[in-house]
Amino acid sequence: MFMNCRRVRKWHFLQLVSMCCVMSVLMVCWDHVDHSVVSHVKSYSYRYLINSYDFINKSLSVSPKEAARFGSFPYLLNNEDVCKDKDVLLLLFVKSSPGNFRRRQAIRSTWGNESYISHELGVIVKLVFAMGVHPVVQDKLHKELHKEHINYGDLVQQDFLDTFHNLTVKLLLQFRWTHENCAHARFLMTADDDVFIHLPNLVRYLQDLRRQNVRNLWVGHVHRGAPPVRRRDSKYYMPFDMYQWSSYPDYTAGAGYVVSGDVAAKIHQATLALNASMYIDDVFMGICAIAAGVSPQEHVYFSGEGKTPYHPCIYEKMITSHGHEDDIRYLWKAATDPQNIIRITTENNWN
Repeated sequence: MFMNCRRVRKWHFLQLVSMCCVMSVLMVCWDHVDHSVVSHVKSYSYRYLINSYDFINKSLSVSPKEAARFGSFPYLLNNEDVCKDKDVLLLLFVKSSPGNFRRRQAIRSTWGNESYISHELGVIVKLVFAMGVHPVVQDKLHKELHKEHINYGDLVQQDFLDTFHNLTVKLLLQFRWTHENCAHARFLMTADDDVFIHLPNLVRYLQDLRRQNVRNLWVGHVHRGAPPVRRRDSKYYMPFDMYQWSSYPDYTAGAGYVVSGDVAAKIHQATLALNASMYIDDVFMGICAIAAGVSPQEHVYFSGEGKTPYHPCIYEKMITSHGHEDDIRYLWKAATDPQNIIRITTENNWN
């Protein structure tokens, strides 16, 4: 009996200590927790109860001259003949940075290999890398980029600083270049250079859409009712004077999404009359889509910002997976020879 009482008291003491620890953490973090909870409640309430963003476009509308200030940077590297083929199923626009040569090489030799796609999949896919100028000007890097462009002819570079806060400028580059040089492409895909794209699966999906003559398509991993981040220490901090509303329009994760050719044209037109100072490119795409009358569609096999679980059953259908640098070639072997998938996932112990 005495021992049981001691155990009960000890257990109560441990509970008390645990509660004190939890309360201490909550007191320290309460401002952030409270702010996040309130932001999401406001955002979801607006998204699912009101769900009207037309006024945002009216507030962000500018004159064509003002809009051109964001999207009229001169080209430093370009190849207007990339899309000279008439029957282009897909234009692949990869967002890259000047120094990411190894990533671009990995893509060219795997899921961006135009020759493989043409001969093995029987369709024409064109690959282009979009970039600005390195924030720290380096003559050596500039020369290397010119050499790379001479060898591959797939770089499109404009004269703006390649930084996080200029991602929207890079988005404008993609839609402007498509309008000028590849408007006949049936589909346009934009992706990060650390994304793996399962091209065989993507091509099958797009061929099916083409047979159905699908239009007004914008597909990817959709964010609905996302609130602006108001914490100044966040990478995604959004000042109130730049965007004062409680909820962003629906948008797809910028890591990888696809639009049909008609939507690409509509988005380009929308960019010619909107204030592009919104530096979160995914959100700006959502704002443009409202003006264009387009809504994003969720596709379960576009992973968005996350990695796709490496399981054979999932891998058979996946289209994009984010966060890959060193394993792209392994994944491509699995995509082009399904018998490799079990061996590769076992060897690398993917999570």
